[in-house]
Amino acid sequence: MKPPQDVADASDHRRTANDLVGQTFTLPLEAARLTVRDILGRVPQGGYRMIVERWQQLPDRKIEFTLRRVPASD
Repeated sequence: MKPPQDVADASDHRRTANDLVGQTFTLPLEAARLTVRDILGRVPQGGYRMIVERWQQLPDRKIEFTLRRVPASD
């Protein structure tokens, strides 16, 4: 069972300036890598694709990163 803080930190939704939803994760390094690879490897849907907007290592050695939907280019 995951500690409550890990569950709470795993995902956080927020609105970005262009009103597309950004999703912020806080995960251990390897889990962060796997999550990003999985999401970025998906086929764009609805004319949008995901990008990593921000990636940083926290003092507790976890990685915090934000994914954001942007219009897919042709």
